[in-house]
Amino acid sequence: MGREFIELFEEWSKSYDDTVDGHNLEYREVFLNYERILDSVVSRVHGHAIEFGIGTGNLTEKLLNAGLTVTAVEPSPAMREKAFEKLQHRTEIVDGDFFEFPKLLKVDSIVSTYAFHHLNDDEKTKAIAIYSQLLKTGGKIVFADTMYLTKEHHKQAILDAKSSGYHNLANDLSTEYYTTIPFLEDILRENGFSVSFDKCNSFVWIMEAEKL
Repeated sequence: MGREFIELFEEWSKSYDDTVDGHNLEYREVFLNYERILDSVVSRVHGHAIEFGIGTGNLTEKLLNAGLTVTAVEPSPAMREKAFEKLQHRTEIVDGDFFEFPKLLKVDSIVSTYAFHHLNDDEKTKAIAIYSQLLKTGGKIVFADTMYLTKEHHKQAILDAKSSGYHNLANDLSTEYYTTIPFLEDILRENGFSVSFDKCNSFVWIMEAEKL
């Protein structure tokens, strides 16, 4: 359920904020328009939000600044430490993941950026079913992540990374669980959501799903 990547998160915590700021050439396009992507996610959610995979707390900080209540969930101890340094005591940061999280009486929004690809497609399906039960009518899932129109587009992205000499990026695209928009669209509609997708850069789309 994504925890197989914790060792990667522990190492990446040291340089994550530099990477999202565009200092790592391999990942510059992945994080292009990063601040705008986070702001767009924030603009789509309301009420009490659960955020999965908070990393160093960049989205969390924006959610709090917008006046939202946030339950912040992160499996990596090193990432949680970085987030705590950034957020101090503004909200509780808990150990958890897309399946293991505090069971709250009221959740209005479920948010995540650059994290849902750590679940394989079977796990994504199970997670969406859980969130469908958790959210009331009008509740939202808003995820920003790398996803593709087709499997062929995913394969081409791997070839493009290799041809550019971006071997770390190519490895990530090959070994993590990037999925397709039609797959996500199907499982969300099967679980009672309307859904739309907005492209943010060559890699990242925002998936906005509202419970009917």
